[in-house]
Amino acid sequence: MGHSHHNVAGTARHCRFPQRECLRKGCERKFAPQCGNQRYCQDEACLREVRRWLARKRQRQCRQSEEQRQRHCERERARRARLRQAAKTSSDLDSTPRQPARGHAAERISGPFCDRPGCYDPTCPSRRARSRYCGAHCRMVMRRVLDRERKWLRRNTEVGRFKRQLEYQRQRQARLDGNMANPPRRR
Repeated sequence: MGHSHHNVAGTARHCRFPQRECLRKGCERKFAPQCGNQRYCQDEACLREVRRWLARKRQRQCRQSEEQRQRHCERERARRARLRQAAKTSSDLDSTPRQPARGHAAERISGPFCDRPGCYDPTCPSRRARSRYCGAHCRMVMRRVLDRERKWLRRNTEVGRFKRQLEYQRQRQARLDGNMANPPRRR
C-alpha cells in the first residue's frame, strides 16, 4: 500500500534529509532540515544572531566605497546636529549627559572578519590573496556546506540525473560482483 504518513508514538520521524549541524559559529547544534538548502537551525536566537552578522557584513562592504563613506558622514553630521538642537531645547529638563551604549564585540573589530556566519574573528593574513576565513576549521565547515549545496543543485539538472543514474548502475554492478570492499565514492 505504501508508507504511512502518520507518526506513530514512539517511532522516529523519517526525514528526507539527514541531520546536519547549524552553520552559525557558536550554535553548531544538530537539526533535521525541512529543505535541502537549509543552513541554520530554526531557533529564534540563532536566526537573530545570523541576521545580525549578515547586517554587519553588509555594512562593512558598504563602507568600502568612498561614496558610501561620504553619505554616512553626512548622516552622522545631521544626527549630531539634531541631538545638539534637542539638547538645547531640553537642557532645563535634564542636565546630565548620557553615556553612549557599549556595543557588541564585533563593533570594535577594525579589519575584515571571517566569512562564516556568526564568526567575528579576524581573517588570517595571507601573502597570495585576501583570506576569507579565520582558520582551517571555519574554512572546512564552509567548504563542506558549499560543496553539499553545489551537489544538490547539480543533481536537479538533466546532466546531474544522468550521472547519478550511472553511479547507481556502477553500485548495482559492484554489489552483483561482490566487490563492495571498495565501493565507488559519491560525487
